[in-house]
Amino acid sequence: MLRLQNKIAVVTGGATGIGEAIVKRFAKEGAKVFLIGMPQDPVEEVRQEVIAAGGICETFSGDISEEDDARNAAMKCIEVFGRANILVNNAGVFPVFAPAEEYPLDAFDNMIKNNVRTNFLMTKFFLPDLQKTKGNIVNLGSVSGLLGQPNITPYGGTKGYIHAVTRGLANEQVANGVRVNAVCPGPVDTAWTRKEHGPMTLK
Repeated sequence: MLRLQNKIAVVTGGATGIGEAIVKRFAKEGAKVFLIGMPQDPVEEVRQEVIAAGGICETFSGDISEEDDARNAAMKCIEVFGRANILVNNAGVFPVFAPAEEYPLDAFDNMIKNNVRTNFLMTKFFLPDLQKTKGNIVNLGSVSGLLGQPNITPYGGTKGYIHAVTRGLANEQVANGVRVNAVCPGPVDTAWTRKEHGPMTLK
């Protein structure tokens, strides 16, 4: 039996990296996937790949760190699928390796925007429907948010926020039947881990 049969799964940052892998795996497990990505992301290409493999996938392109885009993404999902059962808050960025005294302010602001605001807004706008379906939220944390790793301290700080929010929401939403969990991967082989595309290189 497919583990996610008849579930509606929302995946932010779903057109690249870990998010793309989540989208494809969830579709393979029977979920109808609502993929959210930035306008510059290959959203339609991933959608077509999911459909070609026999899955069901709809999309939203926009900047979900902005209130209007975040609200519109939630509204479109409910309009298309009628409900949401799973929200995977995966969207985020990892822009720079640098010690704190050299860390660029624009990179820090970019992480607050994409790692913190996206999580807050998606949770805010999807929670009313997740309460109706007794659904669940999966937040993408990080080992760096648990251990405190040099040269990515601000990034780890944004993931520490995710961990605290996960615990708080889990306690807050249990009365509404919504489960909230976090997964905390270490470095994963995506474009970010290759020097041609991002700041991190796997050894």
